[in-house]
Parts: sequence; structure tokens; C-alpha cells
Amino acid sequence: MDTQIRQQIEDHVKKNKVFLYMKGTPEAPMCGFSAKVVQILQKHNVPFKSFNIFDDENIRQGVKEYGDWPTIPQLYVNGELVGGCDIITELDQTGELVKILG
Repeated sequence: MDTQIRQQIEDHVKKNKVFLYMKGTPEAPMCGFSAKVVQILQKHNVPFKSFNIFDDENIRQGVKEYGDWPTIPQLYVNGELVGGCDIITELDQTGELVKILG
């Protein structure tokens, strides 16, 4: 991965407590999985920043490599990848997500 792309991704995930790579925006998600993660974060009143992976193909591919995770959305908390929609949904259902976001 290009070092500039890596730096941009690191800036996103390390300078924001909660960061979501998603398809679309929180106001207009472009897939159900991204919409679900946004819904969960909003349910818990969690402030977060996001990036629409459709805005930059290099970031779209780079984030998959950076997190070693093949799908979008990807949720980062405190610079660490928590997971995608299925994991976030499961963590929310068990109450673990609130602890991670805490």
C-alpha cells in the first residue's frame, strides 16, 4: 500500500476515537450493513467520524489491507479495528460494544 494512503488511514483511525469506513454517509448510507452500524452507533449516542469509501478507490482498497479485513463497513475504536456489521451487531446484543466504546 502507498505510504500516503497508509498515513491517511492512520490519521483517520488514530485522530478520532470512533471512526467508521462505510459505503455512503451516516445521513445517506449506501448499503444495509453500513446503515446498521450507523444505527447502532446513533442508538448509543456515540459521536463518530466516517469516510465514504466510494469517494476514494485507493482508500477503499487500502483500508481492507490496513485492517486485514475484506469487507466494508469497518469500525475502529481508539485506533483498533473492532469489526464489521456482524461483529458490531453481536457486540451490541451482548452489551460488549458499550464497554468498548466507553
